[in-house]
Formats: sequence, structure tokens, C-alpha cells
Amino acid sequence: MWGKGMARQQQYALMGRYNRDMNQRLYAAAANLSEDQLADNVGAFFQSIVGTLNHLYVADIMWLQRFAKRQFAAAGCLAEIAVMASPTSLNQVIYEDFDDLLRARRALDAQICQWSEALTEDCFDQPFVYKNSKGHDFCKPFGLVLQHFFNHQTHHRGQVTTLLSQQGVDVGVTDLLLWIEELPLYGAAE
Repeated sequence: MWGKGMARQQQYALMGRYNRDMNQRLYAAAANLSEDQLADNVGAFFQSIVGTLNHLYVADIMWLQRFAKRQFAAAGCLAEIAVMASPTSLNQVIYEDFDDLLRARRALDAQICQWSEALTEDCFDQPFVYKNSKGHDFCKPFGLVLQHFFNHQTHHRGQVTTLLSQQGVDVGVTDLLLWIEELPLYGAAE
């Protein structure tokens, strides 16, 4: 399975699972706060916890819709996302109600996992042409854009983790390392 190194497809499938699990952990921690605490403008880049969680949802939809329009839809795994209403801005609050946002996040994460598991190794070096939210054209290797997709989620979850910590809520360990398979200790250095 691992050979000389983990295949990129396996890495991105791992990132899909990590993303799903960390979102579940983050939302479970956030559920300890009141609706007012979640919506309170605390001066974060996207104002509040709910604002930041909505940004993550919006950005994911934007990227996945871009992927779905190209050859990176992986056997139609993004069909439902492709037909969703497109967000209008990166700070759009689609779900003010936390429970509605949680349900939407769970459904989206399930699709991200299915999609990342279905990607094939040959797609990662393919050029990916897209327009950003300001309408500027770009052409970048798909695999590196996908790396950004997952890194962006991690970045903003870190912000939410800080906002929760400031409210006295501990999310626990968030390191990707915990999601990486343990290998036998054959000749490992001590």
C-alpha cells in the first residue's frame, strides 16, 4: 500500500477524512456555546465563530463548484454541489442558525470524502483553469490547488479553535498526525 511513499491520491483521501473529522470535532465543541456567543462579533476576520464557519462552507462550495466544472469531478461525485446556488461573496452568511450550518457541513464533508477517495493519481498534475471570486483567470496544477483547498480549511479551523479557546472551550488535539496510520517499527531509530 505505501511502497516508497504515500500516493497523492491517498494523501488527499486522508485530508478529506481529516477535514470531516476535525469539522465534527469543531462543531461539537462549538455546540457548547449559546447562539449569541456563536454569533457575537469578536473582531475576527469573519467577525464571529458562525461567520468563520460560514466562510469555510462558502469557500468549499466555491472551490468544489470550480472543480466540478472541469475534469476533476471524479465520476460525478460533485454533481449535487455543481447545481447548488453559488455563493455571492467569501463573507456570505448562508446559515445564521448553527444547527442548519452543522447539517449542511456534515453533508458537504461526506461529499468531500467521497470525492477525494474517487480522485485518481493522473489528475493531480493536470492544469486547472479557473476564475477566482473577483473574476481573475488562473491556470495552476490541480494537485497544488487541491492542497490549498485543504490547507485553507485547516487555517480557518485554527482561527475558530482560538475563538473557542477564548470562550473556555477546548477542541482537543487537532494535529493531522493522529490521522496518519501507524506503521510497524521495523528497524526504527530509537
